[in-house]
Amino acid sequence: MAGGLHVHSEIGELRRVMLHRPAGELLNLSPDPLGPLLFDDIPFLRVAQEEHDAFADMLRQEGVDVVYLEDLVAEALDAHPEARRAFCERWLDESGVDGAGVRSAVSELLDSLPTSRALVDKCVEGVRADELDLTPSAHASLADLMALSAGRTGELVIDPIPNVYFTRDTFSVIGQGVSHNRMWSVTRRRESIFGDFLFAFHPDYAGTPSWYSSDQPYHIEGGDILVLSAECVGIGISERTQAAGIDALAKRLLWAEPDSGVRRVLAFSLPHKRSFMHLDTVFTQADVDTFTVHPGILGTLTVFELTRGARAGEVSIRQLDQTLDAILARALGLDGVRLIKCGGDDAIAAAREQWNDGSNTLAVRPGTVMVYQRNAVTNDILCREGLNLLEVPSAELSRGRGGPHCMSMAFWREDL
Repeated sequence: MAGGLHVHSEIGELRRVMLHRPAGELLNLSPDPLGPLLFDDIPFLRVAQEEHDAFADMLRQEGVDVVYLEDLVAEALDAHPEARRAFCERWLDESGVDGAGVRSAVSELLDSLPTSRALVDKCVEGVRADELDLTPSAHASLADLMALSAGRTGELVIDPIPNVYFTRDTFSVIGQGVSHNRMWSVTRRRESIFGDFLFAFHPDYAGTPSWYSSDQPYHIEGGDILVLSAECVGIGISERTQAAGIDALAKRLLWAEPDSGVRRVLAFSLPHKRSFMHLDTVFTQADVDTFTVHPGILGTLTVFELTRGARAGEVSIRQLDQTLDAILARALGLDGVRLIKCGGDDAIAAAREQWNDGSNTLAVRPGTVMVYQRNAVTNDILCREGLNLLEVPSAELSRGRGGPHCMSMAFWREDL
């Protein structure tokens, strides 16, 4: 296995995966901006790091090569030092910095950082006003003066990007290519910069085929994308992924040059609410014929099938009337599949453990999945159904509302 990407399923033997270890960005969380930053609570950083390190170590013990987003982006910038200025300018553009004086001060801070890795870390952490030289001048704008006022109280000038440890969302590996996703919330859009520069400049990944661009007008997030097989991709129409974005991505996948190999896209319409934010929060694949599923979606999903139309570039769409298990079995070429309900038949356990990502499993190989330790009811059911569980400690990681699948982006899986 060299560089490059190779993902044709959700369950093939996992060989390489990308993570982000939570760091200083969590220390820049405070109660007031939690809502806009998409957090419900503030994780205890030291414990969150211990849990994340355990997650990474468990992957390594299973023979998986673990790489980190922050290292890859730094390596890309080191390989092309001329790209550093463009990286900083785009990050400043998307950070909502108002006022020429403030922008100049932040730019000076970034330029002073000695390494590419330090630069990437600072861009994730956010910038406090007291880190900047905000000396008032006669030509200061109102925005500059407000930042100067913030500096006196130690407030943030640029928000952190605390959701970046959910590496599933920012870009999505499909086959040998990548979808550069446009994030739903303003606070996460800066995350797209990391993937864009990684795949533009990293020696191992530059030149990777692109299936979608982060400058598209429509939102798509990677938690809504499941690579069901080499020929079939499932995508959720959700709170964070727009149908028009799926139209564009499906057209590209179905008619791409070079050929993506995808011949069918299944679009699953989900309730637009926080607990159903992505497709992988309501079902993930655990074995060749087995899926974990939130019982709240059974009987409620509307599913559309997108395939090549009669003429080049056209996409044919039809609504599927079968049950979820029948749709998945047909997509995988199987006689049937098992749907294992998160929380079983206990409605309270199902709602509680769904909130803590009980359906958000990460397959290391068929039948061996990583799960959050705290979802005891669901985990007991999965064990009784014959699955091998690798339980990740999750008291703090789960506060960000994402599980093992959310926290990982597969770069390489063996074919089934």
